[in-house]
Amino acid sequence: MAMKPKRDIEKDYPLPAFIDKLRRLADALETGARFEISIAGERISVPTGATYNLEHERGEDDEEIEFQIKWSRLKD
Repeated sequence: MAMKPKRDIEKDYPLPAFIDKLRRLADALETGARFEISIAGERISVPTGATYNLEHERGEDDEEIEFQIKWSRLKD
C-alpha cells in the first residue's frame, strides 16, 4: 500500500452541501455500505468497520462539536 502524505485540514461548506454529506453518511451507515466522500478535493473511502464518535470542546469564547470517523488504513 502506498504511503499517503499527512493531512490535517478544516473545510467550511455551505449548509446545503454539509446537509448532503451528513445525509449520505447516514444512508451509508443504515445500509452497511462503504461511505465515499470528497473533502477539499481529495476522495476518501471510509470502510464499514470504522469507529464513530462525537467530541465537544468549550473555550472561553466558543464551542465546537466534531463528528469523528476513525479507521486504520492497515485494515482498509
